[in-house]
Amino acid sequence: MRFGILGTGMVGQTLARKLVEQGHEVRMGSRSADNDKAAEFATEAGQGASHGTFADAAAFGTIVFNCTAGAHSLDALHAAGAQNLSGKVLIDVCNPLDFSKGFPPSLSVVNTDSQAERIQRAFPAARVVKALNTVNAAVMVAPERLPGTHALFTCGNDPEAKQIVEEILRGFGWEQIIDLGDLSSARGTEAYLLLWVQMYQVLATPDFNIAVVRG
Repeated sequence: MRFGILGTGMVGQTLARKLVEQGHEVRMGSRSADNDKAAEFATEAGQGASHGTFADAAAFGTIVFNCTAGAHSLDALHAAGAQNLSGKVLIDVCNPLDFSKGFPPSLSVVNTDSQAERIQRAFPAARVVKALNTVNAAVMVAPERLPGTHALFTCGNDPEAKQIVEEILRGFGWEQIIDLGDLSSARGTEAYLLLWVQMYQVLATPDFNIAVVRG
């Protein structure tokens, strides 16, 4: 399978390397075709790895991951091009964190909207699925880093797209995947980051998650 990864940060790098390890072709996209981090990924990851602009990556991938910072995601996706996203599953991993007043961050989109919904409205022909935004990068691709079974959440308006994403997540090792419904549920998973940050400060590690226990 061919994946486009938008973003060269820790999340994009981690997902891209995992997908290459699994035998997929991956193109990492950034604002410029000569981005150092993207070029380093393509060199180190080896066969199946390449890099280019946001538009290059979006055109290349049959499935696209948005791993850009939430505050810049819409700009990055516009650079990727609506025509390159049309009809494709777009897995939105970003969170709308606002660090303008320092740490801990607040949310730039909250309560009555979500960044995922804004992306879907801006790119109505894309099949947006929110996933992986409630755990840190290392846990995204290796849930076995934590003991026991713990939860990952998805939501989106396209049932088939969510099924495709679930298969990818199970390939990463996830067992407890909870479909929260349509994309408005991203308001909850994005807001969860406020709690995640507080737990990170208390636990002094990003390697944690929550399990959902039902009576």
